Amino acid sequence: MTVTVVETAELTKVYGETIAVDKLNLKIGEGEVFGFLGPNGAGKTTTILMLLGLTEPTYGEARISGYNTTFEPLNVKRITGYLPENVGFYNDLTARENLRYITRLNSMRRQEATGKIDEALKSVGLMEVADKEVGKFSKGMKQRLGIADVLVKDPKLVILDEPTTGIDPAGVSHVLDVIIGMARNHGITVLLSSHLLNQVQKICDRVGIIAKGKLVAEGSIEKLNTELFTKGQNAVEVQVTELTDGLMNLLRSIVGVTGIDVTGNSLSIFSDRDVKKEVSKAIVESGSLPIQIKTRDYALEEIYMKYFSED
Repeated sequence: MTVTVVETAELTKVYGETIAVDKLNLKIGEGEVFGFLGPNGAGKTTTILMLLGLTEPTYGEARISGYNTTFEPLNVKRITGYLPENVGFYNDLTARENLRYITRLNSMRRQEATGKIDEALKSVGLMEVADKEVGKFSKGMKQRLGIADVLVKDPKLVILDEPTTGIDPAGVSHVLDVIIGMARNHGITVLLSSHLLNQVQKICDRVGIIAKGKLVAEGSIEKLNTELFTKGQNAVEVQVTELTDGLMNLLRSIVGVTGIDVTGNSLSIFSDRDVKKEVSKAIVESGSLPIQIKTRDYALEEIYMKYFSED
């Protein structure tokens, strides 16, 4: 049975006449990487502030590992790490010295801190530059140091806000590997807020899409794909040996087909129901042969835009 680390129940925040977060219900399990998505102003930041115990909900509640974020904020902060988009360090101190300073702020004993600092630096691949001044680090290295910063606390939950923005491709790859390692190797729950949907799709177990304070979609990419299909968004990708006018006429006559895109001998057939069997039959009847027939999987970006086109 999966242990729930993040749980919200009817979580709501109202500013004057504006509902920033509207009855948000979420459950995120131990060791899960959860993508929290939405445009600017959707309610992501307000939700994160409530999870961190930095602002109180108007009503409803949030719990981190069972601790109520409103009434037990210190307990929440002890087990939660937060990495903002622009992490700040003392540039004239080394990576190790910066982390040492953090452990002192958290009243950690020196001997215990030394082991945790070394372990965190190894986890993010910065052990070789541990004694280098942070002012000489690239942005990607600073982001990895920021992750090491939260790891020294042995958190149950880590909240990452746009952790790869402005980083070169090699740095992005390393940061994503570190995030996956946190979840898989340490059992840490990760809440990832990002606009870079291709990266979210690579590493997240599930995603939640929020718009105008409301959670409009939640689940794995596969689940969201299925939900799109049930809403009349079926798409079949087809490649044939020969594309003829006769085949096109047969395909257009299939009940439920709403459109066909053509590129060479490849087709994208859109429909409001599953038409794969009829498509296969039409190809054979036309005298052509199918090279490939498969259900089209939507990229997360397409899923995201679909929900906002309906918003």
